[in-house]
Amino acid sequence: MGSSISQAAAAAAPPPPPPDPTVSPLPSPPPPVGLAVALPPTPLPEDSKAKPEKVDYKNLPCPVPFEDIMREANMSLNLEFFEGLRFDVNRALNQKFYLSHSVFMGSMEVPSQSSDIIKVPTAHYAFAANYVDPKLVLLGRVLMDGRVNAQVMCNLTDNLGMKIDAQLMNEPHYSGGAFSFEHKGKDFRTQFQFGNNALYNANYIQSVTPNLSLGSEVFWRGQQRTSTVGFAARYNTDKMVATGQVASSGSVALSYVQKVSEKVSLASEFIYNPDTRDATASFGYDYKLRQCRLRGKIDTNGCVGTSLEEQMNMGFNISLSAMIDHWKKDYKFGFDDIDNQPVWAAFGNIVQSKNVFQQAFEGNEE
Repeated sequence: MGSSISQAAAAAAPPPPPPDPTVSPLPSPPPPVGLAVALPPTPLPEDSKAKPEKVDYKNLPCPVPFEDIMREANMSLNLEFFEGLRFDVNRALNQKFYLSHSVFMGSMEVPSQSSDIIKVPTAHYAFAANYVDPKLVLLGRVLMDGRVNAQVMCNLTDNLGMKIDAQLMNEPHYSGGAFSFEHKGKDFRTQFQFGNNALYNANYIQSVTPNLSLGSEVFWRGQQRTSTVGFAARYNTDKMVATGQVASSGSVALSYVQKVSEKVSLASEFIYNPDTRDATASFGYDYKLRQCRLRGKIDTNGCVGTSLEEQMNMGFNISLSAMIDHWKKDYKFGFDDIDNQPVWAAFGNIVQSKNVFQQAFEGNEE
């Protein structure tokens, strides 16, 4: 039925009029040539205006701890250089309890008033027992000369943590201890520390934008009767991290880390010390391969150093480090053999981190 109606309508429709020969048809546009074929069409002005993303200041991320504000730069610039041989063996008795044996044979620098570097041969053995749990970490280390280092880290609540550091030595007035409490908020962190010899430290860091965080620190040494107030800023994105620190004593520390790729990062640092009126600039790199990691640095004091960590197989690592100081005519070459590295990686960075009682110990030496 419908098909017959459409055929009748088509037959009744008049034919189109013939074209007028006196009117010339419009010319068709020429085909695009040259760059018009390769380049995309130019967007309209309305499309080019991208709407800025609104920042939700009530949902800012939690910043890094104040003491770790320069952690990316420290990975490349603050390398541990030693001279000699070191062997570390780590064994897990169960999922939470680990034992560690460390043997070191090399030389140690002796402080002297002259500019010459005095080194004496030394060797020592260290035994460590560690308990690692998501809410409680106990670390203990004993050396042959009688030194004992201990650390306790405990999560009292989801946002409140406690840390205890202790160092016992045979020499009088060189032992130290410190307590630390840290509160982690939604977009801020605050920490309070106190130790022996009237040592107090408090810091606070706040996220201002999704990429910028600002912080401040107050440090008091009762034995030396000195106080320091410091300010810090950290700006980080997916490709770079820039930090700056300034203290009331006049010291300044600036760092910049550029992430070239997922495996390569470059770092630079500038430090000014007003006591010695010394300014140092350092440049470093961090290259991560599939089974090894290569790091190195060079600074304006004529010091060049590099470190190579090679993973031979599961649980067996070899580390080589070398440092040459051209101005002091000093050099260090070290070899480190680590067995069962995945066990030690769970808490090795915590033991090597600088804490408050070490700062007090350095103050006593001064």
